[in-house]
Amino acid sequence: MQPRIAVIGMGGSISTPGRHKLDLYEYGQFAKPLQVADVLAMFSDVLTDFDVVPVPFRAIDSAAADPALWLELNRVISRVGTDDSITGIVIVHGTSTLEETAYFLHLAVKVATPVVLVGAQRPPNGLGSDAGINLVNALRVAAAREARGLGVLVVMNDEVQSAREVAKTSNFRLQAFQTPDFGVLGNVDPDGVVTIYRRPVRRHAPDAEFDVGGIQELPSVEIVYSYAGASARAIEAFVEASVKGIVVAGTPPGRASPAQRVALVDAVKRGVLIVQSSRAGSGRVIQRSDDRAAGFIAADNLNPQKARVLAMLALSCTNDRAAITKMFIEY
Repeated sequence: MQPRIAVIGMGGSISTPGRHKLDLYEYGQFAKPLQVADVLAMFSDVLTDFDVVPVPFRAIDSAAADPALWLELNRVISRVGTDDSITGIVIVHGTSTLEETAYFLHLAVKVATPVVLVGAQRPPNGLGSDAGINLVNALRVAAAREARGLGVLVVMNDEVQSAREVAKTSNFRLQAFQTPDFGVLGNVDPDGVVTIYRRPVRRHAPDAEFDVGGIQELPSVEIVYSYAGASARAIEAFVEASVKGIVVAGTPPGRASPAQRVALVDAVKRGVLIVQSSRAGSGRVIQRSDDRAAGFIAADNLNPQKARVLAMLALSCTNDRAAITKMFIEY
């Protein structure tokens, strides 16, 4: 019997045809993403090994994705995942914010059904497009026994990546999605075989402690970028706007400028969660004793955008800094 895979539409390049074969970067300016059923119809001749169930949701540029949309998507997955006939779930998604949506679901999903996100670096009708093979490989992974128990996965460029670790590292190259430090979990080879070589050890869905099924809004967390001579203006503005948390994309290995640090210390005193991340894109943030004493929390090796996701979910559960510190260690 063919594996039954639900495919949820979110739009993105994988869903947006260009004007011609060499329209490889302006296509989104002239066309809107197709609905998921139309995307699947474009590749129906190579999807015959699966019983594909289209689930209309959104058809957007992923730059428009936001936490409210994540919460709604999570509810759709919860509904689809209760159908025992569904072997796996694939989400077609734009690549700009794919890693953030994937990590949110990696922490929030409450179903054991494999969830795979897939996008494309080129439009589906573009010369050398990766859209079709990425979609086929995502379906293969969602159907594979080997994919179970790994949390939410990202499948691009014949590679299987963990949602926690993967990041988009190039604007247009086909190998844009990479896992710094650790590498891929596995591969999908031309014969369709899914091979997994390592497994994530950090906690993840569906056994995470975060339960967002009943909430309509996540706590507000913003990101502040550090650079030579960075002022405190952005931090002060966010604090005045009553944000619940600030993630610092610090200069490597995770440091704020002197002016930023003064403002961050004051923000902690005013009840704002401060998470130290790094703009380096690789390696763990190791806290100094003075930062720990100031009440900052280290992001471990999460990049700033992933640290923001975890901070929002953590604050949806508790304001206790010791408990949130433990979450950043465990997740």
